[in-house]
Amino acid sequence: MILAEQLPVRRIAFRGRPQRDAPAALAQEQPIAFEYNGLGYAVMLGTPENLTDFAVGFTLSEGLADNAGEIGDIQVAPTDNGTILRITLPEDRAEPLRERLRLRLVEGSCGLCGLESIEEVLRPLPRLETRPRLEARAIAAALASFRDHQPMGRATGAMHAAAFCDPAGRILAAREDVGRHNALDKLVGHLKRQGTRPDTGFVLLSARCSYELVEKTVRAAIPALVTISAASDLAVRRAREGGLTLVSLARDDGALIMNDPHGVLDG
Repeated sequence: MILAEQLPVRRIAFRGRPQRDAPAALAQEQPIAFEYNGLGYAVMLGTPENLTDFAVGFTLSEGLADNAGEIGDIQVAPTDNGTILRITLPEDRAEPLRERLRLRLVEGSCGLCGLESIEEVLRPLPRLETRPRLEARAIAAALASFRDHQPMGRATGAMHAAAFCDPAGRILAAREDVGRHNALDKLVGHLKRQGTRPDTGFVLLSARCSYELVEKTVRAAIPALVTISAASDLAVRRAREGGLTLVSLARDDGALIMNDPHGVLDG
């Protein structure tokens, strides 16, 4: 578990507000650069923990590979100011990557780039046909133990977590990061590396449900997503398009069913 050193803090109290313990440490956040076959692709801000999982999950969610078996060597290279993830793809995957990067370089001079970028963001989703094994009591069980799987979150108060839960709500794996998208990418990468069948459970996220989280879940072939905060309208529309069972505002006293194409939560 990677945490930055604790800095001296001074607490002020507001009338009628209960006191809270200060964080034990600060969440670590640094630039994490992705290089594929020697080409710089993206720089994300994230927590330098479980970076091999992050490399696999990010590569799959970006559509740079169809499965973990297509991903070759992964090198984690710390630098003075961040970390570089050097990832090797087979040549048939590298050529489309080079073309994508070439198009990025000329985007600024093209009047249609905004429209093209929007089309890329909203490209069609694959349709999930798997009926998730999900019940209300499983969601409640996962929520009850969720905090136990967030050591960095408990220590810092500044981390997101993504957990994969079985049909009974038992948390089988969890990953943390300062970025909610990164936490989910790390979790997906872990599942792929372990060979875990994505249709055997559901994802629980400590985050607002944005459309990117829906898309990452659908593209990972996980049939159900539960988030503790609300979903955006675009997230719900994309969940309906992708056939994803989506539950948001999941709290101790209940949750909102945003999309339930198979009727698994009826009654």
